[in-house]
Amino acid sequence: MAIKNKLSREQIAERAALELPDGAYVNLGWGIPNLIAAYVPKGVDIIFHSENGILGMGPRAKEGEEDYDIVDAMKAPVTILPGAAFFSQVDAHMMTRGGHLDVSVLGGLQVSERGDLANWKVPGANTSGGIGGAMDIAVGSRHLIVTMEHVNKFGETKIVKTCTYPLTALECVKTIVTDLAVIDVLPEGLRLREVAPGVTPEDIQSVTEPRLILPQSIPEMPIRFRKLARNS
Repeated sequence: MAIKNKLSREQIAERAALELPDGAYVNLGWGIPNLIAAYVPKGVDIIFHSENGILGMGPRAKEGEEDYDIVDAMKAPVTILPGAAFFSQVDAHMMTRGGHLDVSVLGGLQVSERGDLANWKVPGANTSGGIGGAMDIAVGSRHLIVTMEHVNKFGETKIVKTCTYPLTALECVKTIVTDLAVIDVLPEGLRLREVAPGVTPEDIQSVTEPRLILPQSIPEMPIRFRKLARNS
């Protein structure tokens, strides 16, 4: 089933930014998560961590203001906030593996109803995959958010009963933010918390393999930036 009014990648990042508590130490993964720093609400102080050795990273640098000596883990030029610190990758990964991050945000290929995450390799793809630091980040963070499109390019759901892709980590995901919904992973199952503007809970269930827990009231996502980008 094709659903209209899907959010853009930027809008997914904007909504995910609202999940970050004031004062949190946060790591952002590649792709959609890497866009989040630009959407942190005013008055909310987030200390962003990058596994290439930055604490206190700001949003991506604007065009014409790039300094290629200051880049994030994706090698994209970023800004640095007052009080930022630089250190080796060894120290950066000790932070992720030692449980010192409050929140991490990663992309996903599949998330199961138990919160299992698969995000490093597509079966049959002619590539060795892209593990990076995702495995230690997934298990080392106190709270893991996954941002992704709800279905893949073939129209197949990415929220499944059991992951069929190679696993990154087990029972690690706490919140899923997609272009259609915000879903919480609970011991009793997946609870639909919010829907994209113009999308119904029935729409979400039609592209979600596990049965969703539906509260009596399900609000729309609070989206401020950019128009809905895709109608497919």
